[in-house]
Amino acid sequence: MRGQGRKESLSDSRDLDGSYDQLTDSIEDEFELSTVCHRPEGLEQLQEQTKFTRKELQVLYRGFKNECPSGIVNEENFKQIYSQFFPQGDSSTYATFLFNAFDTNHDGSVSFEDFVAGLSVILRGTIDDRLNWAFNLYDLNKDGCITKEEMLDIMKSIYDMMGKYTYPVLREEAPREHVESFFQKMDRNKDGVVTIEEFIESCQKVCPHPSPALGRVGIQEPGNSVVQIVGAAGARE
Repeated sequence: MRGQGRKESLSDSRDLDGSYDQLTDSIEDEFELSTVCHRPEGLEQLQEQTKFTRKELQVLYRGFKNECPSGIVNEENFKQIYSQFFPQGDSSTYATFLFNAFDTNHDGSVSFEDFVAGLSVILRGTIDDRLNWAFNLYDLNKDGCITKEEMLDIMKSIYDMMGKYTYPVLREEAPREHVESFFQKMDRNKDGVVTIEEFIESCQKVCPHPSPALGRVGIQEPGNSVVQIVGAAGARE
Protein backbone atom coordinates (compact mmCIF):
# COMPACT_ATOMS: atom_id res chain seq x y z
CA MET A 1 0.00 0.00 0.00
CA ARG A 2 2.85 2.39 0.86
CA GLY A 3 4.47 1.75 -2.53
CA GLN A 4 1.19 2.38 -4.29
CA GLY A 5 0.76 5.70 -2.47
CA ARG A 6 4.24 6.77 -3.48
CA LYS A 7 3.57 5.89 -7.10
CA GLU A 8 0.31 7.87 -7.10
CA SER A 9 2.14 10.82 -5.58
CA LEU A 10 4.81 10.63 -8.26
CA SER A 11 2.09 10.47 -10.90
CA ASP A 12 0.64 13.75 -9.58
CA SER A 13 4.07 15.36 -9.78
CA ARG A 14 4.54 14.12 -13.32
CA ASP A 15 1.17 15.48 -14.30
CA LEU A 16 2.24 18.89 -13.02
CA ASP A 17 5.66 18.78 -14.56
CA GLY A 18 4.45 17.56 -17.97
CA SER A 19 7.98 16.79 -19.13
CA TYR A 20 8.97 13.26 -18.13
CA ASP A 21 10.60 10.85 -20.54
CA GLN A 22 9.39 7.24 -20.28
CA LEU A 23 12.89 5.91 -20.90
CA THR A 24 14.21 7.49 -17.70
CA ASP A 25 11.19 6.86 -15.47
CA SER A 26 12.84 4.24 -13.26
CA ILE A 27 15.92 6.40 -12.63
CA GLU A 28 13.83 9.48 -11.84
CA ASP A 29 11.49 7.48 -9.58
CA GLU A 30 14.43 6.40 -7.44
CA PHE A 31 15.93 9.90 -7.41
CA GLU A 32 12.65 11.62 -6.49
CA LEU A 33 11.80 9.14 -3.74
CA SER A 34 15.14 9.87 -2.07
CA THR A 35 15.24 13.67 -2.46
CA VAL A 36 11.71 15.10 -2.51
CA CYS A 37 10.33 15.85 0.97
CA HIS A 38 6.91 16.99 -0.17
CA ARG A 39 4.84 16.13 -3.22
CA PRO A 40 2.09 18.46 -4.39
CA GLU A 41 -1.57 17.64 -4.69
CA GLY A 42 -2.93 16.46 -8.02
CA LEU A 43 -3.25 18.84 -10.92
CA GLU A 44 -7.05 18.67 -11.08
CA GLN A 45 -7.36 19.47 -7.39
CA LEU A 46 -5.04 22.48 -7.72
CA GLN A 47 -7.05 23.71 -10.72
CA GLU A 48 -10.19 23.59 -8.58
CA GLN A 49 -8.51 25.42 -5.69
CA THR A 50 -6.86 28.16 -7.77
CA LYS A 51 -7.61 30.27 -10.83
CA PHE A 52 -4.72 28.92 -12.89
CA THR A 53 -5.02 26.79 -16.00
CA ARG A 54 -3.45 23.35 -16.34
CA LYS A 55 -0.63 24.76 -18.48
CA GLU A 56 0.06 27.61 -16.05
CA LEU A 57 0.26 25.21 -13.12
CA GLN A 58 2.76 23.09 -15.04
CA VAL A 59 4.90 26.15 -15.77
CA LEU A 60 4.71 27.28 -12.15
CA TYR A 61 5.57 23.79 -10.90
CA ARG A 62 8.63 23.50 -13.13
CA GLY A 63 9.88 26.86 -11.84
CA PHE A 64 9.14 25.94 -8.23
CA LYS A 65 10.83 22.54 -8.51
CA ASN A 66 13.83 24.20 -10.15
CA GLU A 67 14.34 26.53 -7.21
CA CYS A 68 13.10 24.13 -4.51
CA PRO A 69 13.96 20.50 -5.44
CA SER A 70 12.76 19.23 -2.04
CA GLY A 71 9.22 20.46 -2.76
CA ILE A 72 9.16 22.98 0.09
CA VAL A 73 11.00 26.21 0.87
CA ASN A 74 11.86 27.52 4.33
CA GLU A 75 12.28 31.15 5.33
CA GLU A 76 16.03 31.32 4.74
CA ASN A 77 15.72 29.76 1.28
CA PHE A 78 12.87 32.10 0.46
CA LYS A 79 14.92 35.16 1.45
CA GLN A 80 17.81 33.91 -0.64
CA ILE A 81 15.61 33.40 -3.68
CA TYR A 82 13.84 36.74 -3.22
CA SER A 83 17.10 38.68 -2.89
CA GLN A 84 17.91 37.80 -6.51
CA PHE A 85 15.00 39.95 -7.62
CA PHE A 86 16.21 43.02 -5.69
CA PRO A 87 20.03 42.91 -5.88
CA GLN A 88 20.32 46.67 -5.39
CA GLY A 89 18.92 46.60 -1.84
CA ASP A 90 18.34 44.47 1.25
CA SER A 91 15.12 42.52 0.74
CA SER A 92 15.54 40.16 3.71
CA THR A 93 13.02 41.82 6.05
CA TYR A 94 10.32 42.27 3.42
CA ALA A 95 10.92 38.69 2.23
CA THR A 96 10.26 37.49 5.78
CA PHE A 97 6.94 39.35 5.84
CA LEU A 98 6.03 37.94 2.42
CA PHE A 99 7.05 34.42 3.46
CA ASN A 100 4.78 34.62 6.52
CA ALA A 101 1.88 35.67 4.29
CA PHE A 102 2.40 32.62 2.04
CA ASP A 103 2.91 30.31 5.04
CA THR A 104 -0.77 30.31 6.00
CA ASN A 105 -0.58 27.32 8.37
CA HIS A 106 2.50 28.79 10.13
CA ASP A 107 4.59 25.62 9.97
CA GLY A 108 7.76 27.43 8.86
CA SER A 109 7.67 26.23 5.27
CA VAL A 110 5.94 27.05 1.98
CA SER A 111 4.86 24.15 -0.22
CA PHE A 112 3.85 24.36 -3.87
CA GLU A 113 0.21 24.34 -2.76
CA ASP A 114 0.83 27.31 -0.43
CA PHE A 115 2.69 29.09 -3.21
CA VAL A 116 0.01 28.77 -5.91
CA ALA A 117 -2.82 29.46 -3.46
CA GLY A 118 -1.29 32.80 -2.49
CA LEU A 119 -0.28 33.62 -6.03
CA SER A 120 -3.78 32.87 -7.30
CA VAL A 121 -5.24 35.40 -4.86
CA ILE A 122 -2.67 38.08 -5.70
CA LEU A 123 -2.90 37.69 -9.47
CA ARG A 124 -6.42 36.38 -10.13
CA GLY A 125 -8.47 37.05 -7.01
CA THR A 126 -11.37 39.44 -6.65
CA ILE A 127 -10.71 42.94 -5.31
CA ASP A 128 -11.79 41.81 -1.83
CA ASP A 129 -9.58 38.71 -2.05
CA ARG A 130 -6.53 40.79 -2.93
CA LEU A 131 -7.19 43.36 -0.24
CA ASN A 132 -7.66 40.65 2.39
CA TRP A 133 -4.34 39.11 1.33
CA ALA A 134 -2.58 42.49 1.48
CA PHE A 135 -4.07 43.20 4.91
CA ASN A 136 -2.78 39.84 6.15
CA LEU A 137 0.67 40.77 4.84
CA TYR A 138 0.67 44.09 6.72
CA ASP A 139 -0.86 42.66 9.91
CA LEU A 140 2.47 41.27 11.09
CA ASN A 141 1.33 39.69 14.37
CA LYS A 142 -1.97 38.45 12.84
CA ASP A 143 -4.17 39.99 15.55
CA GLY A 144 -6.72 41.42 13.11
CA CYS A 145 -5.53 45.04 12.97
CA ILE A 146 -2.60 47.04 11.61
CA THR A 147 -0.72 49.29 14.04
CA LYS A 148 1.55 52.20 13.18
CA GLU A 149 4.52 50.15 14.36
CA GLU A 150 3.66 47.33 11.96
CA MET A 151 3.15 49.70 9.05
CA LEU A 152 6.44 51.45 9.85
CA ASP A 153 8.24 48.09 9.78
CA ILE A 154 6.68 47.36 6.39
CA MET A 155 7.60 50.78 4.98
CA LYS A 156 11.19 50.55 6.20
CA SER A 157 11.54 47.07 4.69
CA ILE A 158 10.27 48.35 1.33
CA TYR A 159 12.74 51.24 1.30
CA ASP A 160 15.54 48.85 2.28
CA MET A 161 14.52 46.48 -0.50
CA MET A 162 14.47 49.15 -3.20
CA GLY A 163 17.97 50.28 -2.23
CA LYS A 164 19.76 53.61 -1.95
CA TYR A 165 20.16 53.96 -5.72
CA THR A 166 16.39 54.06 -6.19
CA TYR A 167 16.01 56.80 -3.58
CA PRO A 168 19.26 58.84 -3.65
CA VAL A 169 17.75 61.75 -1.72
CA LEU A 170 15.59 59.74 0.69
CA ARG A 171 15.14 61.51 4.01
CA GLU A 172 15.32 59.42 7.17
CA GLU A 173 11.83 60.43 8.26
CA ALA A 174 10.21 59.49 4.91
CA PRO A 175 8.94 56.02 6.01
CA ARG A 176 7.29 57.50 9.11
CA GLU A 177 5.68 60.25 7.01
CA HIS A 178 4.23 57.59 4.71
CA VAL A 179 2.82 55.76 7.73
CA GLU A 180 1.16 58.93 9.04
CA SER A 181 -0.36 59.53 5.61
CA PHE A 182 -1.58 55.92 5.50
CA PHE A 183 -3.29 56.24 8.89
CA GLN A 184 -4.90 59.58 8.06
CA LYS A 185 -6.62 57.89 5.11
CA MET A 186 -7.30 54.47 6.64
CA ASP A 187 -7.95 54.93 10.35
CA ARG A 188 -11.54 56.15 10.04
CA ASN A 189 -12.41 56.22 13.74
CA LYS A 190 -8.98 57.52 14.82
CA ASP A 191 -8.37 54.80 17.40
CA GLY A 192 -4.74 54.27 16.36
CA VAL A 193 -5.23 50.98 14.49
CA VAL A 194 -6.60 50.00 11.07
CA THR A 195 -9.10 47.14 10.93
CA ILE A 196 -9.79 44.96 7.90
CA GLU A 197 -13.07 46.80 7.30
CA GLU A 198 -11.37 50.22 7.36
CA PHE A 199 -8.58 48.94 5.12
CA ILE A 200 -10.88 47.47 2.45
CA GLU A 201 -13.26 50.45 2.46
CA SER A 202 -10.42 52.98 2.13
CA CYS A 203 -8.57 51.03 -0.57
CA GLN A 204 -11.70 50.60 -2.67
CA LYS A 205 -12.30 54.35 -2.58
CA VAL A 206 -8.74 55.09 -3.66
CA CYS A 207 -8.57 52.41 -6.40
CA PRO A 208 -12.00 50.86 -7.04
CA HIS A 209 -11.06 49.02 -10.26
CA PRO A 210 -7.51 47.60 -10.27
CA SER A 211 -6.48 46.25 -13.66
CA PRO A 212 -6.85 42.44 -13.84
CA ALA A 213 -4.45 42.37 -16.79
CA LEU A 214 -1.54 42.94 -14.41
CA GLY A 215 -2.10 39.51 -12.97
CA ARG A 216 -1.56 37.71 -16.24
CA VAL A 217 1.92 38.98 -17.06
CA GLY A 218 4.54 36.34 -17.61
CA ILE A 219 3.01 33.15 -16.21
CA GLN A 220 2.71 31.55 -19.64
CA GLU A 221 6.45 31.85 -20.27
CA PRO A 222 8.17 28.48 -19.69
CA GLY A 223 11.44 30.17 -18.68
CA ASN A 224 9.94 31.92 -15.65
CA SER A 225 11.33 30.97 -12.26
CA VAL A 226 9.93 31.32 -8.77
CA VAL A 227 12.27 34.30 -8.37
CA GLN A 228 10.59 36.22 -11.18
CA ILE A 229 7.04 35.28 -10.29
CA VAL A 230 7.22 35.84 -6.52
CA GLY A 231 9.36 38.94 -7.01
CA ALA A 232 6.85 40.47 -9.38
CA ALA A 233 3.96 39.57 -7.10
CA GLY A 234 5.67 41.05 -4.06
CA ALA A 235 6.58 44.22 -5.93
CA ARG A 236 2.92 44.69 -6.89
CA GLU A 237 1.79 44.45 -3.28
